[in-house]
Amino acid sequence: MSLALLRTSTVRRAASTAAAPASTVFARGKATLPDLKYDFGALEPAISGQIMELHYTKHHQTYVNGYNAAIEKISVAADKGDIRTQIELQSQINFHGGGHINHSLFWENLAPKSQGGGEVLDSASPLTKAIVAKYGSYDKLIGDVNTALAAIQGSGWSWIVKNSTTGEIEVINKPNQDPVTGPYIPLVGIDAWEHAYYLQYKNVKVDYFKAIWDVVNWKTAEKRFLA
Repeated sequence: MSLALLRTSTVRRAASTAAAPASTVFARGKATLPDLKYDFGALEPAISGQIMELHYTKHHQTYVNGYNAAIEKISVAADKGDIRTQIELQSQINFHGGGHINHSLFWENLAPKSQGGGEVLDSASPLTKAIVAKYGSYDKLIGDVNTALAAIQGSGWSWIVKNSTTGEIEVINKPNQDPVTGPYIPLVGIDAWEHAYYLQYKNVKVDYFKAIWDVVNWKTAEKRFLA
C-alpha cells in the first residue's frame, strides 16, 4: 500500500469515526458513507489499494449523493402534491439507494487476510452446515457463484443469500444496483460492475472473481445468516 493511500485512508477513517459510529450509514434521514474497518491497500493483492480508494470515495459517494438528492426532491414534490415527479424519482431512489445498500454490505463482506479474510468456517459453524447441506462444500458454492458472475451481461451483482422461508442457502443475481429484497437475506455479495475490477484486471474479470474469495469475510456472512 502506498504512503499516499495510507494517508488518505487514515484521514477518511478519522473523519468518519469522529462524525458517527462505524456502522452508521444514515444521519438525520440522509445516507452517509460507512467507515471502513481496514485501509484501502489492506486487501492487496486480491483488490488493489487504488481500486478500493476510487470505489469507496468516488463510486460509493456518488450513490450516497444521488440518493440524498432524490430524497430531497421527492420531499419537495410531496409537499407540492406533485405525484408525477414522485413517481419519476422512484427509479433514482432505487438505483442510488440500492447502490448505497449494496456497497455498504460489500465492504463488510471483505477483510484483510490478517483479519480472517478468505478463511472458511469450521465444520461446527451453522453457516458451514447450511452450505454443506445444499452445495456439499465451500468450493462448490464458490464455483456456482463464479458461474453466476460470469453470466452477468453488463452490470450487476451475484449474492449468496439465505432464503428466510426455507432456511436454505441460494445464489441469485441482481441487475444494476437492485438490492436483495423479498424473502432473501444477503450474506455475501460480489460486485460485478467494471469499476470494481477493471483498473487491476482489465477485461479478464474471471480473475477478479477468483481472487476476491481470498478476502471474503465468512464470519460476517455467518452473523447475517444467524440474525
